[in-house]
Amino acid sequence: MKGLVVPSVVTVLAVAPVAFAWLKASRRTWLVACTSVGAIGVAGWVACAAYGWGVTENMTDSLPGHVYVHRKGEAFGKGDLVAYRWQGGATYPRGTIFIKKIVGVPGDIVKTAGRAVWVGDGYVGMAKPFSKAGVALQPAAGGVIGEGEYFVATGHPDSLDSRYALSGNVKAFQIIGRAYEVF
Repeated sequence: MKGLVVPSVVTVLAVAPVAFAWLKASRRTWLVACTSVGAIGVAGWVACAAYGWGVTENMTDSLPGHVYVHRKGEAFGKGDLVAYRWQGGATYPRGTIFIKKIVGVPGDIVKTAGRAVWVGDGYVGMAKPFSKAGVALQPAAGGVIGEGEYFVATGHPDSLDSRYALSGNVKAFQIIGRAYEVF
């Protein structure tokens, strides 16, 4: 929710004069307005769903944005953000949508030294011993990233990503598609 306070206040201040004018409007005007807004919202949701788009809110600090859209089946590669379904564990239920960056692709080599993790020659970060919620975390094993698997991460030290055995490499079938930051 961080970062949403200022835009929310600005929006409220900008809309307030119109909203107060509407408060004086008739019941019929309210009915037409609410029906129109609802119909537009439903039409937008149906259009997004029909074309494979989804919306995800980032509830952690692991990425800079707060709202992301993802497109089902859209091609992705190293360096792209992807949306994928979490397999369950730690404090997140199975099926939670995560957004992470593809750091390693099939054939790349993951190296570890203690809790430090690299993909190829690129340093990914340290694998912490415990999550912010106190869950014990083990670093992922090094080795070659297998076919149909991807190493995902973010630069944030608290990101629950492929640095950890709990997550490991993300399987291709878990990936929904490419993701984009909205704000």
